Amino acid sequence: MSTALHVNTDKWIAENENSFLPPVCNKLMFFYQLNIMYVGGPNARKDYHIEEGEELFYQVRGDMVLKVIEDGKHKDIHIREGEMFLLPARIPHSPQRYANTVGLVVERMRLRSETDGLRYFVDNSTDVLFERWFYCENLGTQLVPIIKEFMDSKQNKTGKPDPAEPIKPAPYPLSTVKVMAPFSFREWMEKQKPALASGQPVDMFGAQFETETFLFGPGTSGTSRRKTDGWIWQLVTHCTILHSVIFFYCFLWPSCLFQS
Repeated sequence: MSTALHVNTDKWIAENENSFLPPVCNKLMFFYQLNIMYVGGPNARKDYHIEEGEELFYQVRGDMVLKVIEDGKHKDIHIREGEMFLLPARIPHSPQRYANTVGLVVERMRLRSETDGLRYFVDNSTDVLFERWFYCENLGTQLVPIIKEFMDSKQNKTGKPDPAEPIKPAPYPLSTVKVMAPFSFREWMEKQKPALASGQPVDMFGAQFETETFLFGPGTSGTSRRKTDGWIWQLVTHCTILHSVIFFYCFLWPSCLFQS
């Protein structure tokens, strides 16, 4: 069981930015049921990551491009500074990050039955060139050896699949859903002020996602007894946690509290 962790995120980024190293450029802030990481740039990635959980993106500084395969077609999603985006599960995605940028990424711990994939495509197509499937315990350390394996591979040198290493069927079907458009988090919050004035939280993404993300305004919230991690990101003024178990993501700023 993890314990509460209180962090000033601006200070944490400044202290850890030297750890944002290629090829992935990420640094975990918290690593338990929720994986909270910040990612810098520039990176040099052609791989597409596939996982069975959702990923939340928020650009703290600068812009990024998230390349995805949406219903069998390549698509670029531009996530600008201050914008938020929730990526559905089982969608191949490749984050493209630039120098002097910082982004937040939140994902959950994998179930023992779940498998992550790292996939490369033949140029200008969705034909699989090279891939590896694995149980993900620490994305920051596990991706690097696979990326290096691909860089040294025959497939990378020729740009063609290796007949001696045929591509096997994926362990699960990929998602065919249409992804949302990124949105300005602060503009969205401003529009929620009338709803927050009632004292009730606002559900950010809805029941169609497994990620539970709520925006809270003034008032006192009830307790929860779910034995899961929660993340509170304090945006304005301050808040006090009166119970030791939090069951939601609550995105606030610039300090945050992790508790389980």
